Amino acid sequence: MLLHLTDLSDEPLQTQIVRQIRAKILSGDLEREDGLPSIRSLARDLQVSVITVQRAYEHLEREGLIHSRRGKGFYVTALSDENKRSMARRKLEQRLRDPLTDAAAEGLEKKAIRASLEKLLLDLEIE
Repeated sequence: MLLHLTDLSDEPLQTQIVRQIRAKILSGDLEREDGLPSIRSLARDLQVSVITVQRAYEHLEREGLIHSRRGKGFYVTALSDENKRSMARRKLEQRLRDPLTDAAAEGLEKKAIRASLEKLLLDLEIE
């Protein structure tokens, strides 16, 4: 599994693993019942602690994105496209809440915030 971790980020390694695997699942790069590398194998490949990968997998399991089979390993949970979109939307809303609250506290009105978001979407060519 191709993940890119960096020590230069403020984001902890465990969080980088969770974020990247979540993105692969929600985008469809990893499909239902695809097997994930073993904890030890992924830790070795990424050159991180086994505990770091274990905690990342536990986090993804709590989110309902993966599940374990005793003695077999971890697998991608079967999720409908609507469930995937809903999970992605909730995550986006969580991430945007603080910056939007900050923008409002700094005096921007809803109309200005909405215009900024629209501009960003256009700049990123997201439909």
